[in-house]
Amino acid sequence: MTSSDKGALQSGEVRHGSSHNIGDAIDAACHSECEAAITAARHEDKKCAEAALAPGPSSLIMPKHRVHEMVLLKTIAETLNQSHELSSMLHSVLEKLLELTGLTTGWIFLSERYMDFCCVAEQNLPPALTGNNGKRMNLGSCWCLDRYWDGRLVNAINILNCKRLEDAVTFRWGDTQGITHHATVPLRTGKELVGLLNVAAPGKVHFTDEELALLQSVAFQMGSAIERIYLYAAEQRRAEMFARLDEFSRALTGRTGGCSDLVPVAKAALHLIGEHFHWPIAALYEQTDNKLSLRSAQIADDSFDLPERMTIDDAAWIGEAITTRRLRSASAEEAALLFNAGSREGRRRSASKIANAVAVPLPFGDTGYSVLVIGSTKRDELNVEDRPILEALAEHIAGALESTLLADHRKELTRIEERNRLARDLHDSVSQLLFSLSMTSRGVESLLTGPAPDTEAALEAVRDLQSLSQSALKEMRSLILQLRPAELQAGLVTALREYGERLGLQIATRVDGVRGLPRPLEDALWRIGQEALNNVSKHAGTSSAEIMLTITSLEVTLRIADKGQGLPDSSSKLHNPTTSIGLSTMRERAEALGGTVSIIRRRSGGTAVEAIIPMRAVNQVDGNEGNER
Repeated sequence: MTSSDKGALQSGEVRHGSSHNIGDAIDAACHSECEAAITAARHEDKKCAEAALAPGPSSLIMPKHRVHEMVLLKTIAETLNQSHELSSMLHSVLEKLLELTGLTTGWIFLSERYMDFCCVAEQNLPPALTGNNGKRMNLGSCWCLDRYWDGRLVNAINILNCKRLEDAVTFRWGDTQGITHHATVPLRTGKELVGLLNVAAPGKVHFTDEELALLQSVAFQMGSAIERIYLYAAEQRRAEMFARLDEFSRALTGRTGGCSDLVPVAKAALHLIGEHFHWPIAALYEQTDNKLSLRSAQIADDSFDLPERMTIDDAAWIGEAITTRRLRSASAEEAALLFNAGSREGRRRSASKIANAVAVPLPFGDTGYSVLVIGSTKRDELNVEDRPILEALAEHIAGALESTLLADHRKELTRIEERNRLARDLHDSVSQLLFSLSMTSRGVESLLTGPAPDTEAALEAVRDLQSLSQSALKEMRSLILQLRPAELQAGLVTALREYGERLGLQIATRVDGVRGLPRPLEDALWRIGQEALNNVSKHAGTSSAEIMLTITSLEVTLRIADKGQGLPDSSSKLHNPTTSIGLSTMRERAEALGGTVSIIRRRSGGTAVEAIIPMRAVNQVDGNEGNER
């Protein structure tokens, strides 16, 4: 060690005789380790050890303080790699750094933006700085943080007299234990500054360049470890968010499957966002021309107000997301302009709670809903890493809304097809009978008003009129019965048996399992059973049929079988839409509830129609009925 180094170290001796400066600690530790190395080497080869320790241009032994620096850096690296939790890791490495350097006090600030900082680790702070429940270290600026935020703190700075310690003396906060200055070293992750390392000792007012270089090396290691922990935490959070997204998707499908109304689907989606992601603000806006209208919202805190109507220009960042069709993030200030614009009483609300927000345009569909708006009160949420989650969330909601719209269209097509079927049935039966009644009544009139009235023929014609009217009345009652049978009050199987008997069929029934079915599910099975019995009556060539209803915890099965002439030889006839509209209607009714309809050729002869609907459809229908009410 040079005389100048010794002088620098001697000038920094600490008070009370118990603490040593960095140079003294390095010298003492290195001397001890070198003596141990020499002793060990002598056991192997005394001559080689003596030669290696001998001075000269080819010496392999580094100066003692350099050896100790390497030992210190190695120890710090090992400490940094022992934890994935940021606070515990920084506390451990700070404690180890002070132990190996002979310094007594240290603290670490982390800060990503101006006036946003936190003292995340501290060791042996004097009483003057630990008071007021730690607020003296976490409130207010100081000279080292000011230099850090304005970009002047690039490398380790020799000594800064501490404003917090000066304030402690000025305001008599307590004992500072002789500490007046500290060294400040910036912590980096790549090119980004993330915090400060401060170290001090009582009476120490100067650090040598070598000491600062050593602290800078430690700071580089700490910065790399902080970046590793940040990346690890980001991946952990990313995995957690995707797990939540999966749960959200399954819950949304289970809650809205089969629903044909957009409003309850939108409400359910926003409720599930609050339930699975815990964001306090979630809203869906609809775009009409140049205006946005709030269609549904989930707000956990009533201190936030969302505008119900606004133009695209007034919507600011939300309007930009809709215009560009890309996700748009908003700062706390931008979000506050919309979320805290004012209360119903006209008073402006505090903007301190909202931290950030995003607007995510729905990617596809023509449901009327245009953009999903999310707000958060946490600064570490809704960041760049969350972008895939937010976009996937918008896709799931858009898909659910589009499926709902398609289900509504499918039901409308079913209603149209039902009306067309009734029109065909009226034309084929009642309309023809009424036409016959009209023509027969004209014949009766001519028989009675002619030059030679034929009373006998007229009476016969009147009897025909009575028969035709009875047939027309029967057909009309049958069609009315199909619209909503009162017999369903007595149960599905009973209603189908009575309907089959009206068609002139002998019906055998069997029921396995007892459970009440909701009206939409019962209606669907009734329509399917009606069509199946009609087909038996018209096409099977038999006068008997079997009705079997099986209800389990997983599914409901309705099976209608006959022993008639069976399916046609050509399957093309079976699937021809002009000849099998009834079969298509049955399949559509079952598929609307997530079920299936099968047409089976029986080995013993005849045909069986089997409709299977999952029991989960029962729960979905119940939920949808609740939403509609």
